[in-house]
Amino acid sequence: MKLVSYKNNGQVSLGILIDDKVYNLSSSASACSMALPDNMLDFLIGGSDFMNTARTVVHSISTETDKFISVADPVLVAPIPNPPSCRDAYAFRQHVATARRNRGVDMIPEFDQYPVFYFTNHNAISGGGIVEVEADHMEKLDFELEAAIIIGKHGKNIEAKDADEYIAGFTIMNDLSARVLQMEEMKLNLGPAKGKDFSTTIGPWLVTSDELEECKIETEFGNKYDLSMKAFHNGKQISSGNFKDMNWTFGEIIERVSYGVEIFPGDVIGSGTVGTGCYLELNGTAALEAKASGEEFNPIWLKDSDNIELEIDRLGKLSNQIKLSETKRSILAKKKIAETV
Repeated sequence: MKLVSYKNNGQVSLGILIDDKVYNLSSSASACSMALPDNMLDFLIGGSDFMNTARTVVHSISTETDKFISVADPVLVAPIPNPPSCRDAYAFRQHVATARRNRGVDMIPEFDQYPVFYFTNHNAISGGGIVEVEADHMEKLDFELEAAIIIGKHGKNIEAKDADEYIAGFTIMNDLSARVLQMEEMKLNLGPAKGKDFSTTIGPWLVTSDELEECKIETEFGNKYDLSMKAFHNGKQISSGNFKDMNWTFGEIIERVSYGVEIFPGDVIGSGTVGTGCYLELNGTAALEAKASGEEFNPIWLKDSDNIELEIDRLGKLSNQIKLSETKRSILAKKKIAETV
């Protein structure tokens, strides 16, 4: 199934996408003498019972099309507009190794010992469309091409081999990154904080695991999926990778995340950036190549009015336009002189 959250007449509702048409899931269930909530979080909390009911509704819509009316002009928002939490992992070795090489540092051995993640701002989640950012964010504003999962079942201390059953579905994530802010504050060994907390986009929909069965690669540490990943900047392709190249599976990431803590339906967990999936990596590689050939190189970053589109096979396309806020205030580093006593 492809589940969507959409806005219509100012109200955010839960829908199902069938043949490029959106049907309200709650009203469609009522037409089948069943009941489902009208928002994604409550739906996920309902677990497998609600998922099975939704599948019955999908079958009815597909076989009795005259009985159901699609939503006119729905505006898609983030599949789960109000997630309880959002974490982002660091699962693609190619991205980590290349970015470190470009900075002139060795690959960190701990990458291969355990999957790492950080918490980002779950209140700054949005879907496709305009992303408004402040002036400081425009200082080396970057995209990050990622896949993400949305948790569908409550659990704690989950083993990797069992973790896939806790995944409600998959979506695309763009972990927008203000690189000057990020690099500035992480010198203090905390962060990314203001370099990341202003915007993360996900969408366009939640795709359940059964839709990806043909692409599944089973491992003893959880499933991988053979799905191509691409990014386009103002219509030009700039990135190419594959979901199956995750060196840590989402199963292993869930095992790490859930150690000693509970995870909840609606929690969002990103994969981290695929190889070639951000300008930090692409600019670094291009700069090294230019230096070797004696050529000049001008780095590329996202600018005001730019369009960035992320695409993953079977998960759709997530499109955003960058818009500069009218706010003029800056929080970039200011020197503070400590008083001597």
